Amino acid sequence: LLLAFYIAALIVSTTFKEMPPILKRGIQPPDFPQLLLISLILLTAIMAWFGPVQITDKLQPSVYGTMALMAVFAGLAQIDIFLALGIFAAALAALWGERRMAALGLVGVVVPATIFFVFDLVFDIRFPRGLLTNIWYG
Repeated sequence: LLLAFYIAALIVSTTFKEMPPILKRGIQPPDFPQLLLISLILLTAIMAWFGPVQITDKLQPSVYGTMALMAVFAGLAQIDIFLALGIFAAALAALWGERRMAALGLVGVVVPATIFFVFDLVFDIRFPRGLLTNIWYG
């Protein structure tokens, strides 16, 4: 199922429009998702070949909590992607057992900030505008 999803997403990513060469400031829109999807396809195929998963137990409550957090992330991303990343990262760490408030704070701030600045400064890709991103973009 994962491979089918990844391949379908890869096919969809080939329909992204490319920027004209004069406007190109970084990678093209389909390049990054395609790189990720090809990596996921290869890693999933390797995992299936060398160590197929055999499910014998029921899903743990943390699995359902993770799915709920993904829905919360999708909702918060409509307000601000950076805010959504921070809340999602901290809440997920707490759900998975992290209890130290300092660690949760770092995960909620450092991880999203790193992702934000890598995409913005290194890949030259801008996040959609929102509450916090408007502060950075002006």
